[in-house]
Amino acid sequence: MKTLHKFMLFATLVALSLTFALSLAACSGAKQDDKLYVGLECAYSPFNYTQRDDANGAVPIYNTNYKQMRNAYANGYDVMIAQKIADGLGKELVVVKMEWDALIPALNAGTVDLIIAGMSPTDERKQQIDFSQPYYQSNLVLVVRKDGSYASATSLSDMSGAKVCAQKSTFHDDALQQQGGQYGIVRQTPLEDFPALINALKVKAIDAYVAEEPGAIENCASNTEFTYVKLKNNDTGFAATDADTAIAVGVKKGSTLTAQVNALLQGITQSQRDEMMSKAISLSGGDNIVD
Repeated sequence: MKTLHKFMLFATLVALSLTFALSLAACSGAKQDDKLYVGLECAYSPFNYTQRDDANGAVPIYNTNYKQMRNAYANGYDVMIAQKIADGLGKELVVVKMEWDALIPALNAGTVDLIIAGMSPTDERKQQIDFSQPYYQSNLVLVVRKDGSYASATSLSDMSGAKVCAQKSTFHDDALQQQGGQYGIVRQTPLEDFPALINALKVKAIDAYVAEEPGAIENCASNTEFTYVKLKNNDTGFAATDADTAIAVGVKKGSTLTAQVNALLQGITQSQRDEMMSKAISLSGGDNIVD
């Protein structure tokens, strides 16, 4: 009888140990083959932003340990593109939120499978990762205050003396640093993200910040004290190549995903892209959005 009790106790301990091990495995943050892990900031409206629920096709946001964040869902043009790619690959989309500077290291480390975050395929970035064909072509503009000295500006030449800022580690800041001086623009220390840029303009710490036109349209709709200078690349605005202003999907070097993503992007028509961007702009100014 004692032997039976010992055996039952041993069996129970083994079962508990297996259960505990399985629980640890489930919480270990290991990636799953049936999911597509996409890295982005969730703070670059209307390309990608955070909202409080899953309304209008928003998807849950996860941290870098693949734990779902509470009351945080991602939406925007990048997310819509990511969803189409995930659907085309037959996988569930997992949005992984991280800081801008962490995106490329995370891709190379295998934390995410793709970067779909309004990223331009610059020569410097191409040394680190591969890129898909562009899924958007941007135009750089300047967001200013309606009550500011530069509200009536129509070109960079009208911005002399302006304190202008851009997001850190972006082509926006590169262009500002390289070209602003010839127009008398006073470049400010770049900030981490667009919420920080918006706040700096709100409190009048800067006169303007660099943005892509869809972002400027949304920012001005959400902040009625703002307007934007409608610059045109290589004309009244910044000099820029198509590669500088293109937005593409970041892929780990040598990955077979590049060809797959390109094939799926080719299936998205220009009218579909325009419709998605219009939707992203209209939705990103709602009360449900987390600043």
